[in-house]
Amino acid sequence: MKITCNRDQLLTAFQTAATVAAARTSKPILQNVKMEAMDGKVSLTATDLEVGIRVELPDQDVEVPGSALLSVAQFGPILRESSDQQLRIESDGQGLRIRGDRSRFKLPSQNPAEFPDFPEPKDANYYTVPGRLLRELIRRTLFATDTDSSRYALGGVLLEFGDDKITAVGTDGRRLAKMEGPLGKTGNPSVGDSMTIVPARSMQLIERAIHDLDQDVQLLSHGNEFVVRHGGSTIVTRLVEGRFPRWRDVLPKRTDSFAIELTVGPLLSAVRQAAIVTSNDSRGIDLAFGNGQLVILGTTAEVGESRVEMPIAYEGPEVVLCLDHRYLTDFLRVLDSEKSFTVHLVDGDSAALCETDDGYAYVVMPLARDRAVRGAATAEAAH
Repeated sequence: MKITCNRDQLLTAFQTAATVAAARTSKPILQNVKMEAMDGKVSLTATDLEVGIRVELPDQDVEVPGSALLSVAQFGPILRESSDQQLRIESDGQGLRIRGDRSRFKLPSQNPAEFPDFPEPKDANYYTVPGRLLRELIRRTLFATDTDSSRYALGGVLLEFGDDKITAVGTDGRRLAKMEGPLGKTGNPSVGDSMTIVPARSMQLIERAIHDLDQDVQLLSHGNEFVVRHGGSTIVTRLVEGRFPRWRDVLPKRTDSFAIELTVGPLLSAVRQAAIVTSNDSRGIDLAFGNGQLVILGTTAEVGESRVEMPIAYEGPEVVLCLDHRYLTDFLRVLDSEKSFTVHLVDGDSAALCETDDGYAYVVMPLARDRAVRGAATAEAAH
């Protein structure tokens, strides 16, 4: 194999592929990225046997077609540190040589024929989602999953495909994030593909691989595998086994609830201030809504107390609930600071439902009732 590649393009593609390569494994060959060159095109493949990725680079100078294995630990730093615009890469089966204008490297290389095959289901029937929307779906749901749970289904994001709508859901049993958006089709994707749980790690990789936000992403569920195609990247991942919770039953009904409109930026700032006095053992903050203001209180015996006020457009009965400040800030961080949302409240014992005007909903359960009662008493005493 003899090729000449644009270093910047190769670096971007290699870093995307290298995120899949196994860092610790009993099979050292998986710590490599496989490079294949043919017909003016270079492709990079990596897998850890659970998820695989292929990234293609068109319009490269392929002098002699062939393949080689690139060590993530050695080839990656060469790409990052090099200042050359073009790199010439050669492999003769005995090793790998990399040359720039002012640098030369020779590395050992394993046999590329021993690298696992990249299974890519071929199907002309798939769903299409705008790249910008899919990234938002992932950003707004992935944080709510539970990768440490023994209930494996909670370690992934549920994707549901309707006739013209895609819904993504993430939950850890204490909070739930849901977002939906328009869905397109090419051909006739199987109805059996309507529910898919994609591992959290694979979702992170998919988000990184979406570079052109205005280009559609192709999605295909094939047996126990999920395929994502975008630009020159193809990702194949195994699905999470297990049943996902009946998430629609978790969404509170809006009947008899109080609707309060809030702005992300000011609330995030107030929550961060109130959380300064929390600790790992005491993460709860009390939120008291009423009399045209929101009072946020934090109390930890060994740390101190906090009280932060902000005006709100709400004059109804006082509602006080205690929330884990991390669950609230996680939700606020995935939204633009200028964005407004509506929080629906019933009482201090019921889940809070936060909704935006672009198909996003977030449900968070309150902490213990006695904590909320103490917060209400503190708020009343402070008035």
